[in-house]
Amino acid sequence: MIRGVHLEAQWRREALRTNLWVVPILEVVLAGALFAVTCTLDRADYHGDIDLPAWVISGTADTARQILAAIAAALITVVGVVFSIMIVTLTLASTQFGPRMLRTFIRDRPTQLTLGTFVGTFVYAILSLVVIGPDKHGDFVPHLSITVCMALVLADLAVLIYFIHHIATSIQLPRVIASIAAELSEAIEAGAGEPESPGGVAAGPSAAELHARLDTAGAAVPAPASGYLQFVRHGTLVRMATELDAVIRLDHRPGHFLVQGHQLATVWPAEAAPEVARSFARAHVTGSTRTLAQDIAFAVDQLVEIAIRALSTAVNDTFTALTCIDWLGEGLCRIAASWHPDPVHRDAAGHIRVMTAPVSYERLVQRAFEKIRQAAAGMPAVLIRQLDALAEIMAETRTEEQRPVLLAQAEMIERLNRESVPEAADRADVHRRYLAVLAAHAAMTGRG
Repeated sequence: MIRGVHLEAQWRREALRTNLWVVPILEVVLAGALFAVTCTLDRADYHGDIDLPAWVISGTADTARQILAAIAAALITVVGVVFSIMIVTLTLASTQFGPRMLRTFIRDRPTQLTLGTFVGTFVYAILSLVVIGPDKHGDFVPHLSITVCMALVLADLAVLIYFIHHIATSIQLPRVIASIAAELSEAIEAGAGEPESPGGVAAGPSAAELHARLDTAGAAVPAPASGYLQFVRHGTLVRMATELDAVIRLDHRPGHFLVQGHQLATVWPAEAAPEVARSFARAHVTGSTRTLAQDIAFAVDQLVEIAIRALSTAVNDTFTALTCIDWLGEGLCRIAASWHPDPVHRDAAGHIRVMTAPVSYERLVQRAFEKIRQAAAGMPAVLIRQLDALAEIMAETRTEEQRPVLLAQAEMIERLNRESVPEAADRADVHRRYLAVLAAHAAMTGRG
């Protein structure tokens, strides 16, 4: 259950991060709090309660208004420039990488911090401007606040230079691909071995028996809303099933599209289904997009999408496809070695209460290789890199059951090589890589 809590916290962080308003609003609030502190000190100095340091800027009320008005006008102009750069970046990303890549750029923390920094400084300057005015001891001028505002402007200049550098580097394809691969690695680590059985206790009917009961005597639970299944709170479902002495089988996994009213889950015994249906909204989240919290295949699909776009005749960028294949191979090596999700969740007594359908290792291998292979007809460089990746994954396999799907992919690549590569020397190069996959399989089989 601890892992489930961690996954839910990760999903909540991701949901907050994938927007452009949380960080700017937080920085505006911080700017308001900072102004409250500096204005209080200015009031204390105005009434003679404290003396401000000599480095604090001094001047008349009119001078202060001119300075702050100029700063506010310049800042709002720069905010417009930053927003324009961001829109151009998103447009470029959508065109070059695919619309699903927009999420990566929207969740980019430096972009959010840059936007928030300028907006926060603008709000600080406006607040400082509005407090200037006549008072019983003469014009009140927030000298410390103006000094801090000038310091914030200098900080904003440094942030702007960094932002321009960051945008220039973040739109480079190798950077984008590496960032997606890093998210895939995080998803693999978060989902490895999840869920866990409490204390390793197992009791009650086996998974096979419960599947049979659900098939013959179970009742369907309809999806309450349409959209992509983004997150499932397995702990909530386990508690719900335990209270009803029932078993819930999820017929869809995160990443699947749900249609309102169509079957989402199956419950046994059937009489528990109405209560589960009424409470199911608390146990899952649907939305218009896929997320990585429990959908490891999403990162694989993102890399595949970039690769097949690069292989299209309109783009014809073989090296980008090769980079995607390298990172896909690295991710599948991790999956083969350490990713073994358990399709059941048990209660404290060890009884199976929730049954899921996690994406299988075989399906991930197929998703990673098939579409790229289909788009790579007649391209020996891509076929060779796919076979190299298969050989590397083969070396990381732990069981004999993991290897047939790799061999099947290698055989399909070899057939495509014979059918689509016209040059004999190129065909021979691809065939040598195919033999290397067979040799890696023989070596792993010999180890047992």
